Amino acid sequence: MALDVLAVAPLYQDPDVNRVRLIAQTTKNSTTRPKPLPPTETKLTTIETKRIMSVLDETIHKVELVTLLSYVASSSKNSEGMLGEDIMKAVREHQDLCQILLDRVSYLQEEERQLQEEEEFEDEPWFQDRVLSIEVQKSHLPPLMQQIKGSTKNIVRLLLGNPQAASLLQVQTLGRSAEAQSFIDSLVELRGFLFEKLLTSPMEARDKTQFIQDITRRNQRNQEIIDTLENELAACVRNRDAEVEKENFVIQELKNHLHQLPKLSENSLLRTKQEAKKQQKADFRASQARVAKTQQEILLLQAQFNSLVVENWEAEQALRKKKYKVETEIENWIQKYDLEMSEKQDEYEELDVIHKEEKLQLEELKRRHDVLVEEFSQIQAEQEIKAKKRLEAEQEMVHMVRAAMLIQALWRGYLVRSMLRSKKRKRSKSRVKKGKGKGKGKGKGKK
Repeated sequence: MALDVLAVAPLYQDPDVNRVRLIAQTTKNSTTRPKPLPPTETKLTTIETKRIMSVLDETIHKVELVTLLSYVASSSKNSEGMLGEDIMKAVREHQDLCQILLDRVSYLQEEERQLQEEEEFEDEPWFQDRVLSIEVQKSHLPPLMQQIKGSTKNIVRLLLGNPQAASLLQVQTLGRSAEAQSFIDSLVELRGFLFEKLLTSPMEARDKTQFIQDITRRNQRNQEIIDTLENELAACVRNRDAEVEKENFVIQELKNHLHQLPKLSENSLLRTKQEAKKQQKADFRASQARVAKTQQEILLLQAQFNSLVVENWEAEQALRKKKYKVETEIENWIQKYDLEMSEKQDEYEELDVIHKEEKLQLEELKRRHDVLVEEFSQIQAEQEIKAKKRLEAEQEMVHMVRAAMLIQALWRGYLVRSMLRSKKRKRSKSRVKKGKGKGKGKGKGKK
């Protein structure tokens, strides 16, 4: 399988207190040096830090699964019953893609090696064609690598969808390469550093840095004092050695002189030896006194240093207690705020539920209102049509009544005129008859 080897640099780079070197050894009764301040929290409290750690844990889990794909591909017969047919099919496809990629890469490397050997023919057309062909084949590698990435994601998705298969695969740690195991160990170490860094608040990190700087400065001052005392002690020792060497030289000269003067008395020789020994002992006692005094000064300074460390440690403990008290009050206020906000949130959710119910009721009423409005508009349209038809019928009736009245009036007028005409005719006829009768009577009278 084609896997990229990543080099993960440590994210937590803090000065190490254990590297501070002290030349002088402390006595058994001296107090131990205070340790760096540990984080006050042991668990992650914020959602962001928990999300960061969950993302890193999920990444480590996925890397552990991906680094075992080569083992699964090499032992497909044993793994098929354990992982299932779908996962093994995806693994085989992934293996085929990786093998194609490796074959192409090896082929391209071989072609480039041959081209490097044939650089003297670089002006030839066939050489340019081969270079162009290699470039074209290189351009085909990114899509293939993208397919491999997609198949890797698909296999991880299938394994995450089948937790039993993932757990069975994760047990097979012997199938993982040394480079992959080193990469996973680096990720786990990174998780530890990140977890410690997330547990440390900015105030604690600042206090820790200040504490380490103070200890370093004190250690440097004490080291300078110790170096000065050691230099003085070395000078005293050198002076003592010079004096002893000088006395030894004098003794040697005396011995030589004694060998040259064998006739001298033994009393004189013994007296000279005794004086020399006394002088040597006196010088040795004086040098021992100076060394003891120097050591006492060193011990006194070391005791002063330890007392200063203890005093500063007590002051630091008091400040830490005060800081813990303030943080506890802040945490109580935060918890009170969270409680009040949770109550407000519950009240808001209840009001939101009531609002949603009323909104649904309002929508239902609107829907019913729309239906009623539509029905009312239909009824109103029908009523308007009926009113229009009724108005038209009334107008038609009025026209018909008017026409009937007009016809009746005309008819009555016609009848009246007819009656008047008939009466006139009757009157004219009667007048005519009367005139004729009168004429006849007059004729008869004339006759």
